[in-house]
Amino acid sequence: MTVKICVLGLGYIGLPTALLFAQHHNVVGVDVNEKIVQILNNGKLPFEEDGLNELFEKVKGNFRAVSEVEEADVFLIAVPTPLEEALKIADLKYVRSAAEMIASHLKAGNMVILESTVSPGASENVVFPILSQYGLNPGEFSYVHCPERAIPGKTLHEMIHNDRIVGANNPESAAFAKDIYGSFVEGNLYETTVRTAEFVKLMENTYRDVSIAIANEFARMGDEFGINIWEAISLANRHPRVNILKPGPGVGGHCIAIDPWFLTETSTKTRMVSLARSINDNMPNYVHSVVRSIVHGVQKPVITILGVAYKGNVDDWRATPALKLIRLAENEGYTVRIYDPHVTTFPYPITSLEEATKDSDCIVLVTDHDLFRDIDPSSLQMRNKNLYDTRNILDTDTWKAAGFTCKILGDGSENVSDY
Repeated sequence: MTVKICVLGLGYIGLPTALLFAQHHNVVGVDVNEKIVQILNNGKLPFEEDGLNELFEKVKGNFRAVSEVEEADVFLIAVPTPLEEALKIADLKYVRSAAEMIASHLKAGNMVILESTVSPGASENVVFPILSQYGLNPGEFSYVHCPERAIPGKTLHEMIHNDRIVGANNPESAAFAKDIYGSFVEGNLYETTVRTAEFVKLMENTYRDVSIAIANEFARMGDEFGINIWEAISLANRHPRVNILKPGPGVGGHCIAIDPWFLTETSTKTRMVSLARSINDNMPNYVHSVVRSIVHGVQKPVITILGVAYKGNVDDWRATPALKLIRLAENEGYTVRIYDPHVTTFPYPITSLEEATKDSDCIVLVTDHDLFRDIDPSSLQMRNKNLYDTRNILDTDTWKAAGFTCKILGDGSENVSDY
């Protein structure tokens, strides 16, 4: 069965989803950003993602981008749900807007799919009333919440192979959705209620956030106790029921750094969730305190940030811990320079490696890009040769041979002043 699918939101999730559906269906992609629409209709992509260009070339005949919603059999919402930072609650303005755009085109028998992450009850309390404003009730159209499970760099592979949760308003909607997603999803499709699907998505990212928080707590304790936490984690993980994650400079991206707060906005039973968020949000402060110790006594310190993407080998810098670290450093009068071979647009200038390291007093590796492993430290014109690797990806023996003093987050080095 071939249907017409209208996908609202052509970002990191919406566009790959639209192109995957376009392998078997007629897909119209909608985005209010005219620049994105123009880029796509000119045969180019607005961001990099492994395998996406090849898929785009393959399905161009079944896909087009527009700025206005059209009538369709299926409407899929894949717009951002940012965090309202001051209040720590979900900002549903884009979901509301997308639902408004769909409402006037919605007919009995159509399906609406929400992939955007929302707080529990948002479909029932926010989306349904908007979709029903022209007389249709939720029983007259199919509705599904099918949250994505994918990460930048592996988006297409995970969208195809990962299991999915299909939260539907009735069994018929679930069956229709499973048939639609079955056109490209090779993983299992599990049925549940809409509200349970909303909750499961938040559970998944909160679990990962809590797991990262304990690893980060261990890293700070390692510095305090003089223990190399990387060795300790490796040894602890030899226990058959232990799997401690890697520590780092903080948590970024549009999911793990944000979704746990969606649980706290209406619940009074989220002590561990809030604590994990606090630990991970505070990691840039801790990294900055270590940098302060490293450059202590240097007049007008210059530091170099290696990587502002929130994870390695992607251009996505949403909620990156690098941004907070940069602002903390600037607030103390440091000059901050940035090098990131993947990121092209950022609130601060991104320069070449040579420019970013010239006369610098400390290199701080924030993002684990593979390209950073190839840097020749002997070629860098530093004023003071200091390296702080918050991801433990560099060969510090090579850097030490080039005259650098090296520290790794959680390696147990002495003289670390806590923040």
